[in-house]
Amino acid sequence: MSDIEMIAVEVAYALPHKQKIVELLVKPGTTALQAAEQSGLEKEFPEIDYSTAKMGIFGQALGTKGLKKAHEHALQPGDRVEIYRPLTSDPKEVRRKRAAKAKEAESTDNK
Repeated sequence: MSDIEMIAVEVAYALPHKQKIVELLVKPGTTALQAAEQSGLEKEFPEIDYSTAKMGIFGQALGTKGLKKAHEHALQPGDRVEIYRPLTSDPKEVRRKRAAKAKEAESTDNK
């Protein structure tokens, strides 16, 4: 029996039509990447590649804004690791198209 007190964390992954959150007990010092690998989510979502997937903690992307990268970030009790899927479209391009459509609708309304 081990005297190490485990900590509870969650690992989440979502598609537009399906999402899953796995609760885990991990050793203190476990990184976000290690927890993601322990989650087993790749069995249900085979497209997940932990080595390249972007990850975050409660909506804060790891490796940005002073946060360590997923393989360095040690989890705290209650943390939720989020595995982000690749974007299906460029957000800048979507905004451009939306603005062009709004401008076109405005010019049509003024006629």
